[in-house]
Amino acid sequence: MKILGIIPARFASTRFPGKPLIDLAGKSMIQRVYEQAKKATSLSDVVVATDDEQIFEAVKAFKGNVILTSSKHLSGTDRCAEVANKMTGYDAIINIQGDEPLIDPSQINLLANCFNDISTDLATLVKKIETQEELFNYNTPKVIINKNFDAIYFSRQVIPYLKNIEPKDYLNNHKFYKHIGIYGYRTSTLGIISSMEIGDLEKSEMLEQLRWIENGCKIKVAVTRNESLAIDVPEDIDRVLEAILAIDLEKKKQN
Repeated sequence: MKILGIIPARFASTRFPGKPLIDLAGKSMIQRVYEQAKKATSLSDVVVATDDEQIFEAVKAFKGNVILTSSKHLSGTDRCAEVANKMTGYDAIINIQGDEPLIDPSQINLLANCFNDISTDLATLVKKIETQEELFNYNTPKVIINKNFDAIYFSRQVIPYLKNIEPKDYLNNHKFYKHIGIYGYRTSTLGIISSMEIGDLEKSEMLEQLRWIENGCKIKVAVTRNESLAIDVPEDIDRVLEAILAIDLEKKKQN
């Protein structure tokens, strides 16, 4: 199976403009994401998809694959769909978040393995929620999955609601999952979902995967134990830098 890893990257982020080009211990964030994605053995190729000339040139500078896309796309999925039309011959596409410089290649492989099942058209990752802070953080989307490991619903609210249980005891009475924002699409499915109109659920929660569920699509879920560190706002940089420096220090010790 040929799988293409696409890293959507745009300069004009509302919360953090220019985020892909920030320096993280000597490398731009987009370079770090790219290098991590290249380590995933499940991917035949990796490409950055951007609408910005600065990002385009930065990727070229570290000899990465990059393609210019339209600036009109509203989501990373739409940007992936444009790339899939230009780079043909792939059975599936993995949409890799451009703000996770420490993304674990094994997570990419785990998601790619979902497409070994011919019935899988869409896939994503989830992780068990371990803390109260995560559970009640509206910036952390929660997921309900069924016994077939299909996602039933995503919400920024805590779902499900536990009747007669105090919120402080939720984690002791139910296994909650959070969404890890990496997606996989069967290539034939990507064109279909990118043409869907935004529905009421997506407008309400501002989560694009609800558009697919509202249209009757199945989203296969794989459970990861690995944490992901994303840079959403400038305040996240120090936490990620600390993790990068710790990894570098460990490598030096091993050598």
